[in-house]
Amino acid sequence: MQSSRTAASLPTRTHDIDAYQRTVDESFVPLRITPTGPGPFAGALRGVNADEVAFTEVRARPQLVERTAGGIARGGAGYIKVSLLLAGSGVLIQNGREAVMRPGDICFYDTSQEYSLLFDTPFSNLIMMFPKQRLEFPAGFTDSLTAVSLGDQHPLADAVATFITNAAPHLHELTAPARTKLAHTSIELLNSALAAVFDVDAPTVDPHQALLREITGFILARLRSPSLSPDEIAAAHFISTRHLHTLFQKTGTSVSAWIKERRLEKCRADLLDPAHAGTGIAAIAASWGFPDAAHFSRNFRAAYGVSPRQLRTEAAAG
Repeated sequence: MQSSRTAASLPTRTHDIDAYQRTVDESFVPLRITPTGPGPFAGALRGVNADEVAFTEVRARPQLVERTAGGIARGGAGYIKVSLLLAGSGVLIQNGREAVMRPGDICFYDTSQEYSLLFDTPFSNLIMMFPKQRLEFPAGFTDSLTAVSLGDQHPLADAVATFITNAAPHLHELTAPARTKLAHTSIELLNSALAAVFDVDAPTVDPHQALLREITGFILARLRSPSLSPDEIAAAHFISTRHLHTLFQKTGTSVSAWIKERRLEKCRADLLDPAHAGTGIAAIAASWGFPDAAHFSRNFRAAYGVSPRQLRTEAAAG
């Protein structure tokens, strides 16, 4: 399963296009931003993550947003983005299609393919981003969601847009379990709207698999939390700890083992990332839930066959 990216924020409007570009990349996937129109650039983002879903509101002056082949090569494929324009106007182009974006419309596009977004006036845009597999339809259908606008094609589309638009600004105020439930509801509503508009049936989903997917998304969003435990995870999903352990046992692993593997993966990625070259190994380990450096080193060597220091040294040399 792909983990969702981290929604980032610019708490106030900035005129620094480089700062804005960095925050956009952190919030979504690698993109190219080009200011357009007269006057100085200004933009702000506010984001929050929940249940593998990133909700980000963008407020900015006119700009061209491009997902290029180079950006795709840098990462971030495999996500669906859903745009709900709150103010202004725009045009979305992908896969030979063009969709006019108007306030209240729901527009779908795919981070695995190149696309362009042109906003020729100041705008406010609420964007959801989540792994493609969260849409419960055949791959052929989800792969076709490129520059697709629901517009006012069905009354349910307007109801879904209203729900998400009204709920998203309050996610920051909710507890983690409540955010998870709200994100899950938003995805289910999008599935329902797509089924209604395009008259396509979602395959029957095993409820245990759906619950496990929801739980793993919850865990991934909280890997850094030192308090993450089976009891907390079970309580957040209104199930017993015993049931939680049973769900993971059926996949051939345990809750604790799955969490440890994901944390080790995150540590390995940070150790290989030049952006973290100045961060100590113990600090990286602690940031991902390994406060004991010796314990981390033993687990890392067992998983990858080299020590954290060896990995970093070899990566720097080669």
